[in-house]
Amino acid sequence: MSNLEATGGVPGPGRIGRVAIGDILRRSARRFADRVALTDGARRATYAELERDANRFANYLLSTGLKPGDKVSTICNNSIEFVKALFGIHRAGLVWVPVNTMLGPEDMGYILDHAEVKFAVIDDVLHAQPDRRAALEARGVKLVGVDLAGQAKAQGLPDIRDLMEGRSDIEPDVEFGDRDLAMIIYTSGTTSRPKGAMHGHLAVVMAVMSNCAEMTISRKDGITGQFPLFHCAGHVLLLGMLATGARMAIMRGFDPLTVMEAIKRDDLTIFVGLPLMYQAIFDHPRRSEFDFSKIRFCIYTMAPMGRPLLERAMKEFENAEFGLSSGQTEMYPATTMSQPERQLARFGNYWGEPLMVNEAAIMDDDGNLLPRGQIGELVHRGPNVMLGYYKDPAATEAARKFGWHHTGDLALIDEHGEILFIDRKKDMIKSGGENVASVKIEETLLAHPAVLNAAVVGLPHPQWGEAVSAFVKLKPGASATEAEIIDHCRQYLGGFQTPKIVQILPEMPMTATGKLRKVELRQQFEDHFMRQGA
Repeated sequence: MSNLEATGGVPGPGRIGRVAIGDILRRSARRFADRVALTDGARRATYAELERDANRFANYLLSTGLKPGDKVSTICNNSIEFVKALFGIHRAGLVWVPVNTMLGPEDMGYILDHAEVKFAVIDDVLHAQPDRRAALEARGVKLVGVDLAGQAKAQGLPDIRDLMEGRSDIEPDVEFGDRDLAMIIYTSGTTSRPKGAMHGHLAVVMAVMSNCAEMTISRKDGITGQFPLFHCAGHVLLLGMLATGARMAIMRGFDPLTVMEAIKRDDLTIFVGLPLMYQAIFDHPRRSEFDFSKIRFCIYTMAPMGRPLLERAMKEFENAEFGLSSGQTEMYPATTMSQPERQLARFGNYWGEPLMVNEAAIMDDDGNLLPRGQIGELVHRGPNVMLGYYKDPAATEAARKFGWHHTGDLALIDEHGEILFIDRKKDMIKSGGENVASVKIEETLLAHPAVLNAAVVGLPHPQWGEAVSAFVKLKPGASATEAEIIDHCRQYLGGFQTPKIVQILPEMPMTATGKLRKVELRQQFEDHFMRQGA
């Protein structure tokens, strides 16, 4: 039976009842027009300003001939103009394809080619990089500049602020559905190329609503915004803040002093950071100059926090509750959160419990759901699940086998309903909040003329969660130092992908069939960074 038949011939509400990312800003702008939504140092942007300029940029985009469903990239670090551009893209019914600015030109080019991007917004400081600029020019991508350094016009980039000037500030009338494609976020998989996780409007908005409730975000709150907005974590925090009428202090990267200054200047109440960010703030020589008494909630993410650091954090943020939030690009985050009352009850790789937006379960290889206490693959289902991988139906089908989304993580659910992470089914490294595919690093190592064999694993690290660690065997008669091999990697990889160490071994651990046994390398060098107190 069709929906029209089921409703007795009454059609659905259409746009009146749609779920859309762009509507989040419009509704809050009507409620909180003059309230400050974003701060960037001394600069302030109200909800009314964001709403006006998002509509102006949307109308500009449509005037260029772009049509709903076309792909538009942002190659930007955090800024107020980035947020305006982001909402302009959504308002125009276009598909947002963010590019991680830490990726090298080759990976950036792959994403642009794979997603068929012909239009992009880019920071002038990134456009100034010769290799990146050459990659964009070779593809004929039409560019709009964000003038962070005052160099956009000198580089021949049209300034986004000029393009918005004089445009209509009335939202364009564009029709699209809740589950229409809204964004493709590329996530490094276990293959050498990133995969594009596709999300519709419904998935993102549902995740936002869940986060607002679970994190108890209100219009009185101010949130630290050092996470990059091109990541799903930073993006969904931004949307949660905008949905409630709160404010975010956006920053271009993490600097402990900048964060502390923002907490003081903007009366922030929620701090969100990696464990290493907490440590850097506490150890800063000017820490004693800043008052954290207004911080009421501290969220740490990407990795659990060790007992000494967590106990210290609870003293430093004496009026705050703590929670670990986690997720992945394919299930718009957050998917799990540890509750404040459980923080000191257990330690280790506990990821908390599912949020209200999705279920979590443990599954064996045959699709059977396992009881508590048994190890299997962590699976999820809920409205925040991705539409699939762009142009990759086979990977999409594998990810949703047996009617659940497969994370690739091995875990168990304990007697308290908390998820305990055990290991990854495949060799993904999570370092400093970035997903790093070991295969890509290994390919780069093998391109060195002296390297015969290579294996890359993630080793526990007190700051980064996991450190990218390489093990190589040299070719007979060849010579190379560890420093030379790391320098070689820096030429082809982003900073977060470059190995923190390279160990040259006389022999690599192999199976009888000639496959590398990475588990032996992990076990042998497991305490390398912890022992050094790196």
